[in-house]
Amino acid sequence: MSVNKHSVTLDVSKCKGCTTCIKRCPTEAIRVRDGHAVIQEEKCIDCGECIRHCPYQAKKAIFDKLEDFADYKYKIAIPAPALYGQFEDLDDVDYILTALIECGFDAVFEVSRAAELITEYTRQYMKREDLVKPVISTACPAIVRLIALRFPCLLENLLPIMPPIEYAAILAREKALENDPTLTDEDICVLFISPCPAKVSYVRNPIGIKKSAVTGALAISDLYFKLRAKKKEITNPMPLSKTGIIGLNWAGSGGEATSLLSDKYLAADGIENCINVLDQIENGTIRDLDFVELNACNGGCVGGTLNVENPFIAKARLRSLRKYLPISRNHIASNEDSYEHIMFDDFDEMLEKAYSSSGTTDRFAAIERMAAIEAIYKDLPHLDCGSCGAPNCYALAEDIINGEASETDCIIKLREILGKGK
Repeated sequence: MSVNKHSVTLDVSKCKGCTTCIKRCPTEAIRVRDGHAVIQEEKCIDCGECIRHCPYQAKKAIFDKLEDFADYKYKIAIPAPALYGQFEDLDDVDYILTALIECGFDAVFEVSRAAELITEYTRQYMKREDLVKPVISTACPAIVRLIALRFPCLLENLLPIMPPIEYAAILAREKALENDPTLTDEDICVLFISPCPAKVSYVRNPIGIKKSAVTGALAISDLYFKLRAKKKEITNPMPLSKTGIIGLNWAGSGGEATSLLSDKYLAADGIENCINVLDQIENGTIRDLDFVELNACNGGCVGGTLNVENPFIAKARLRSLRKYLPISRNHIASNEDSYEHIMFDDFDEMLEKAYSSSGTTDRFAAIERMAAIEAIYKDLPHLDCGSCGAPNCYALAEDIINGEASETDCIIKLREILGKGK
């Protein structure tokens, strides 16, 4: 599954050509060529691990700016629940929501509100008897793309229900049109306040839907100081928040899974931990689970690279904020028993593309290619030192087959060749 509009990019002027990023990338999407890193777009899942670990800050995230949308008649902010954990001495979410209005938005609609509704729809979906278990959450776009690239056999386990960010945008648009009949859908701009580059990328390359209802994505870190300044000026915040404990819990790892009222769940965070869990699910060593929640960032969304606060501190602040909130403030209608309207509209097509990208369409060609890679790999030193610019010897063998590298890129092989020439 190719992602055409990435949010993670490289500043070549800062890159020193070290091997830190190639070692940390979960999909082996980075190589070092001609003294600097090169990101292979077809493999990048915009997880932000390279941003998190680059010692020279050569990796950065591209996101939208509020001023880019000045021409829209009506601007709606849909903040991620992780936003609230960024501010110290915050005892009421309404201060932040009011600050967003003061920054130039016409309305706000909390993603956590949509999360509470998605929770109830997911509970209904989990009652189906034809499910392939464990069902894997699709709330983290980096995890969905990781599965498509590295674990295509688990694609049928994915929850085919749109994430809260998308549902929040749909509901926000509907509410705006209902409140002001003079508006058209084209007049409305819905901007997600994002904690991570993966969700910025989701807006540009939506998963499972043809076009996202979200117009753009702003970074929490980019708005943070403006919001903090506005917050200090507010004495009587507007009563805007309509979320409960369940909605706020989605900001941290386990928040989605625990709200499903089932003991047969697993929640993991951190991309390496998630890969280990997916490996075990694929191998069949993890059994008797109904639901699996995976977050690429440590701690969940509070650990995203577009945040400003330590994820553990942010999580503690959110814990304080939810003390006096009800369990949930958003519920589906009692007579509503269908979740069809919030399911991915072209999920099957997404799966087909993902399978195609994994090389399964031409089975015999894939077998021949794998055999050629294995033959080259067998002759490499298996040190996985990264000096060749690839993350490991097997990746170098793949690059050689693809015509992107040569055997002499390996220092050990180069020494052997030069030694034989004496």
